[in-house]
Amino acid sequence: TGSSDPYCIVKIDDEAIIRTATVWKTLSPFWGEEYEVHLQPSFHSISIYVMDEDALSRDDVIGKVCITRDTLAEHPKGYSGWMSLSEVDPDEEVQGEIHLRVEVLGSPGGRQRLLCAVLEAR
Repeated sequence: TGSSDPYCIVKIDDEAIIRTATVWKTLSPFWGEEYEVHLQPSFHSISIYVMDEDALSRDDVIGKVCITRDTLAEHPKGYSGWMSLSEVDPDEEVQGEIHLRVEVLGSPGGRQRLLCAVLEAR
C-alpha cells in the first residue's frame, strides 16, 4: 500500500527490553516515547530495530541501528540525532533513518540507567 505500520524494539545485548507503540499507515512515524531502564555494568551494545507490523504474517524488520558501549563513552552527555538504518538481512536493501536520544546515567562500574528516547523515523 506504500506505507508501513512501524514500531521499534530496543535490545540491550540482544535482550529485548522495550517495544514502542505501533504507528499505523505511515512512512514517517512519530513516537516521542521515552524509557528509562537499568543497565548491567557489563553491557556491550544497545540495538534499536525498526519493525513493520503485519497482521497476516510475521512482522518485517525494516532496519536497525546499533550503539556500542564505546560510542556512548565518546558522548558522555549522551547521543542525540538521526542515525541511518542498516540492514539485518544482507539480501534486503534498507533506506531510512531514526531520530534517537540515548544517555547512560550513573557511574561506570556502578549502578547505571539507560535513558532512551525513540522520537521519530523517516
